[in-house]
Amino acid sequence: MANDIDLKAAINAVSDVVQNRPRPLREFDQIYMKTGDMVMQSEFVSRWADGKRLAFIGDGDAISVCTAYFSAKEILGTGPRHITVFDFDERIVRGIHRFAEHEGIENLDAVLYNCLDAFPDAEPFDCFYTNPPWGASNDGESVKVFTQRGMEALHFEGEGAIVIADDSDLAWPKQVLHSVQEFAIENDFFVSRMMPQLHSYHLDDAPDLKSCNLIISSLPGSGRAPASEAIRDAEVLEHFYGKSASPYVRYVRETRRLDYGKANESEYEFELLEGQD
Repeated sequence: MANDIDLKAAINAVSDVVQNRPRPLREFDQIYMKTGDMVMQSEFVSRWADGKRLAFIGDGDAISVCTAYFSAKEILGTGPRHITVFDFDERIVRGIHRFAEHEGIENLDAVLYNCLDAFPDAEPFDCFYTNPPWGASNDGESVKVFTQRGMEALHFEGEGAIVIADDSDLAWPKQVLHSVQEFAIENDFFVSRMMPQLHSYHLDDAPDLKSCNLIISSLPGSGRAPASEAIRDAEVLEHFYGKSASPYVRYVRETRRLDYGKANESEYEFELLEGQD
């Protein structure tokens, strides 16, 4: 952690974000990063994407919100010029809109989007960030889908940060890392930096599993207009969210707005004092 960040202010800012973040849907591999690592990751993203247009391809962790909030509260003097989050979970999209409006954050936006659909036409971004399903059951195919959409967001010219499983004792993270690096090379990107075993997660069945930041950069002159298409290949979609978990949902819709900073009324009931019926 750099010396010029107020650690208490940063932790409190991340706490504000976490209080307003929807609960994870495990069936879609929404597994959230632990708070201390969120502080460090948000600082990294703020410095890495300073002054740039940044696209998040999915963002259950809410690193996008933390990064924008750090700048808005002047916790850091760096930060992206603009952040757009593309996510298929309407709870996340609307939560970002509400938080940005409440805090007066003008350079943060979110769009409802499923990465299996063609990427929407947009002015090219400078960099992308994604923490996708880690591809343990499909040799990284799910990671490659999210990475492809990030590359398309850049028009294949810029940098991407891919958060991916990294464990020295397991075989599958190594296989996925190899597969994703091959995919990057095939698309005229190369691995310019790797920050190993950096993040921990609230993951009951693998509490010690960590992830790394894999930074990829485009080769000079490799930019091109993307011809984005929907992805419906059965081999790609098989085990997309884990064993026997292929995509079947286009969007997660928000049916009722919840205040995640307070207990839900379905979690408790009152037993009254005598005479208070």
